[in-house]
Amino acid sequence: MEYNSNNIEINYEVAKELGLLPEEFDKIKEYLGRTPNFTELSIYSVMWSEHASYKNSIKWIKTLPRKGKHVLAEAGAENAGLVDVGDGWACAFKIESHNHPSAVEPYQGAATGVGGINRDVFTMGARPVAQLNSLRFGNLSLDRTKWLLKGVVKGIGDYGNAFGVPVVGGEVFFDDCYNVNPLVNAMSVGLVRKDGTLSAISGGVGNPVYIVGSSTGKDGIHGSTFASADITEDSANDIPSIQVGDPFMEKLLLEATLELSKTGAVVGMQDMGAAGIICSTSEMSEKGGCGMKVYLDKVPLRQHNIEAWEILLSESQERMLVVVEKGKEQIVEDIFKKWDLACAIIGEVIAEDRLLFHYHGELVADVPASTLVLGGGAPVYEREYKEPAYVKEYAKFDINSVSEPEDLRTVAHELVKHPNIASKRWVYEQYDSMVGTKNMSTNLPSDAAVVNIKKTNRALVMTTDCNSRYVKANPRMGAMIAVAEAARNIVCSGGEPCAITNCLNFGNPYNPEVYWQFVEAIKGMSDACNKFETPVTGGNVSFYNQSDIGGKVEAVFPTPVIGMLGILEDKKRQMTLAFRNKGDVIYMIGRSQNDIASSEYLYSICGVKQSPTPYFNLDEECEVQKTVVALIKQNFISSAHDVSDGGLFITLLESAMINGFGFDITSDAEIRTDAFLFGEAQGRIVVSVTPGREVAFTDFMNKQNVPVTMLGHVTKSEIRVDDVSYGFITDLKALYDSSLGDIIEKSGK
Repeated sequence: MEYNSNNIEINYEVAKELGLLPEEFDKIKEYLGRTPNFTELSIYSVMWSEHASYKNSIKWIKTLPRKGKHVLAEAGAENAGLVDVGDGWACAFKIESHNHPSAVEPYQGAATGVGGINRDVFTMGARPVAQLNSLRFGNLSLDRTKWLLKGVVKGIGDYGNAFGVPVVGGEVFFDDCYNVNPLVNAMSVGLVRKDGTLSAISGGVGNPVYIVGSSTGKDGIHGSTFASADITEDSANDIPSIQVGDPFMEKLLLEATLELSKTGAVVGMQDMGAAGIICSTSEMSEKGGCGMKVYLDKVPLRQHNIEAWEILLSESQERMLVVVEKGKEQIVEDIFKKWDLACAIIGEVIAEDRLLFHYHGELVADVPASTLVLGGGAPVYEREYKEPAYVKEYAKFDINSVSEPEDLRTVAHELVKHPNIASKRWVYEQYDSMVGTKNMSTNLPSDAAVVNIKKTNRALVMTTDCNSRYVKANPRMGAMIAVAEAARNIVCSGGEPCAITNCLNFGNPYNPEVYWQFVEAIKGMSDACNKFETPVTGGNVSFYNQSDIGGKVEAVFPTPVIGMLGILEDKKRQMTLAFRNKGDVIYMIGRSQNDIASSEYLYSICGVKQSPTPYFNLDEECEVQKTVVALIKQNFISSAHDVSDGGLFITLLESAMINGFGFDITSDAEIRTDAFLFGEAQGRIVVSVTPGREVAFTDFMNKQNVPVTMLGHVTKSEIRVDDVSYGFITDLKALYDSSLGDIIEKSGK
């Protein structure tokens, strides 16, 4: 939206255009004791947007577990979560969304999402060592979906590769509900010595306030407001709300800020992400119980026709706000000169709870910092919610209503090449996964990424997980499963779960049925995080993920993505998902169920879209995972891989194909064969055992309170189920590896 701030009559209509409710406009007037001018109203507009204030979500977010034995900084305390990972090291990690920008301009939307989340990590003094992502797109038969996918993947790859941090993991999922509104969630993980962290705080009256990094332009203005609205046919007109990234500038900024962090000159530092200068100045000031006097005409600009309110709200990338101890200015300026980066004093810390913004000698805004931010004067709402009627309809599903196919071999091949199952190599081959030489899972594939902590015996283990189809069917159960699957992936890789960050992607919070999905997902996440002792260290809420095209409103599946961090205390205990030797015995820990609910098989092959979540029992899940942790520690197993999307057959195939093996298994006579092979009942892990360790393995398992089933054995190359050949591993691997790329490149623009 274009405004000239001069002579604008401020009223309810202008407030509405800026995304403020009438009662919010009244509250602003109450805080100020007068009617705000346009610049001040714009400040409240971005700071009280859902994206910046969490006004419709914070009540429920605060119910999530936050404390844990590893936690060093609780959720909301800093730019990212911070946990103790041993040997004097701390890990800063966080996941955030860039959904709306990516829906309109996928390349820059995704690229700047990567840049922003990395800055959240290195402003804490941590060096980013790994990136992950979680991506959702619509139907791949649509040219628009291919355009979005290609742009997002290239944006992530170009920015991450140039910045020099490996992409070590992630997920990609396709469904029609994401046709207009894709989800692009980016996660960054960094390492810092425990005594070397920086805080996003201001303090010390008279201390200078610096802006460092890139110069400021008009890109990204009202970006946080844009992110708090539906995607419509006119959203393409909001291109100015999309930031533009420069990964080479970010790399310089990283090195300069990490060098600066070691000087002792910094009081506090914060990234300028959503809402730009106004966000950083207000949040740092409120946290420090102080204010700032800022001179906007001292901000380095790359455009001349820019007004004061635009400077304040710009979301130009690769910028930081730094509060420095008075008298140490030369230290700061020398470092940024060395790295050829802009560095300018734009203000100073003051004692009062006020943000005073001056522009060419004129006071253009005077607002209390505490009234702008979450935890201060920003509004907090409790929205109405009610269970949608569809939930009870989904629960009525009966497996007997679906006839078991006669040709399960064909079903298996169809699943292998389905975009949600097939290899995502077309995506990940565009990412540099080895830069920095810390990735330990490239040559030893595992369910989660394993990243080396050099000069120690330890490694980080990390994953992103969420099956949004499960969450749609039952948000509480689906969110529990998302946490459980993330933990299962950590455990199968040899790690022990430590903490999570989350990215909560939902529709419009003013829709009671959408808000019910959100509330139920939070409850389920809390239940599971308490069970696995994985506190929530922070994250992101992204509402308004829905489209309004031609008057038809469609929300995406509720998608609470879990980014989980685990610790591998002894790198010798790293576990792979790959079968190691012909003749190894294959076991499944956990119990098969006569269940095909919400499976890819039922949804995509059988065409049944309405069913509940698959079987899940939180207590049983926890026991299975504890058992696998013990098996790995005692060196009883050669591989471990969880049963998830696509069911047992896909799990076995993924374990077999890495080293070119096959498998020969026998199904459970008490379970439908389609459910046995393709059902997605939770709480199951496939392990392989060398014949020489089988006696020790079975003796150990006989003492455990978890079911275990001998499935069969690893073969040279053929895949057999109940003495029926399903083909040879080379053919199925070729199908698995090439299917997604073939679909994307076929007549796609």
